[in-house]
Amino acid sequence: MNIINNTFNIKKILKILPHRYPFILIDRVLNFEKFKFLQAIKNCTINEPFFQGHFIDEPVFPGVLIIESMAQAASILIYKSTGQLNINKFYYFVGIDNTRFKKIVIPGDQIFIEVIILKSNKNLLIFKNIAVVNNNIVCKSNIIFAKKYSF
Repeated sequence: MNIINNTFNIKKILKILPHRYPFILIDRVLNFEKFKFLQAIKNCTINEPFFQGHFIDEPVFPGVLIIESMAQAASILIYKSTGQLNINKFYYFVGIDNTRFKKIVIPGDQIFIEVIILKSNKNLLIFKNIAVVNNNIVCKSNIIFAKKYSF
């Protein structure tokens, strides 16, 4: 069985993802099963640069960054499932479907993210994603990844 029940922290995430501050949007992986699902968290703090202008009197975590955090979680699952970060095998984020924002996210919130592989074939991966804060869904979305050389 491929279930991993231990977490891994930002140091390991930084070895997997090419993103760096201020664009690294996953703080910890909680659990995953290869080729199935991954659960992660994003801590939202007032120190993040986008809160200075989004919005001045009422800071809100941008919805597009919720989607990006889901994409980063999916990228970690791709890596942990295949074990490859070879440039010729990269998957790229190529689509978003059925996205709905249900509630806002504010500084101090912790976003629980779950990505589940809905469909996979040779060149395409489709993920069902959910973002939750305090047991409330804040966003649902399907995102699509394609292999670099397939588009």
